[in-house]
Amino acid sequence: MKSLAVFTLGAFFALSPVPVAASATAVEVQVQVQANNWLRPGQTLTAGQTRRSASGQYQLSMQADGNLVLYGGAKKSLWSSGTAGNKGASAVMQRDGNLVVYSAAEKGLWSSGTDDSAGAALAVQDDGNLVIYSKDGAALWERKASFARLNADRRLEPGDYVRSPKRAYLLVMQEDGNLVLQHKNSALWSTKTAGNPGAFAVMQNDGNFVVYTRDEKPLWGTKTAGNPGAFLQVQDDGNVVVYTAAGKALWGSRP
Repeated sequence: MKSLAVFTLGAFFALSPVPVAASATAVEVQVQVQANNWLRPGQTLTAGQTRRSASGQYQLSMQADGNLVLYGGAKKSLWSSGTAGNKGASAVMQRDGNLVVYSAAEKGLWSSGTDDSAGAALAVQDDGNLVIYSKDGAALWERKASFARLNADRRLEPGDYVRSPKRAYLLVMQEDGNLVLQHKNSALWSTKTAGNPGAFAVMQNDGNFVVYTRDEKPLWGTKTAGNPGAFLQVQDDGNVVVYTAAGKALWGSRP
């Protein structure tokens, strides 16, 4: 996870978003907008409810179909929990620090995995990121992350990517479940696993790089198991390579 600035959230947590009164001053309106950036401990988003970034450019919506979705300009979907098809689901910022999407029957469908962080809260930021911050302002989870290389036991969630050293090539885990190598907005290679929203990719401890469905069923892999400590690198020549811990190439996206 990238390093983010640390700041105090207490003042924000103390605020409660309320409808803006017609007589509110400019300062009061700004405070209320800032408060609505946050999903704080104990708060729930039910179908139709949202949180917006301070500028209003980004909106986190709990949809009627059960999917928690971040939208950008022109209603473009930037991230989702991959939980569509669960009518009546809700998103809860639990007091233990975990953000969880629950079905109408209160079955956990997705979580940020940030429990044991009591008092944490979710921010919808003006840079298009969703971040869960601890009470002390440390970033615990974010919806997008970039990696210079993918080391053992690291995973790519939807929206995450691995970048080449000069950043010309990006290996992107897309929302639709496809892992795609991109160059100047063109797709050069993919795992051909589209149609699996919520899928993720893992550089496993055994050396195998695998794309899984959100239910953890394997969809695609490099078949490089038996090489503990292996890592994945996106090179400046546009090749995606799995290397042993000692730097020997095991697999590449180019034949």
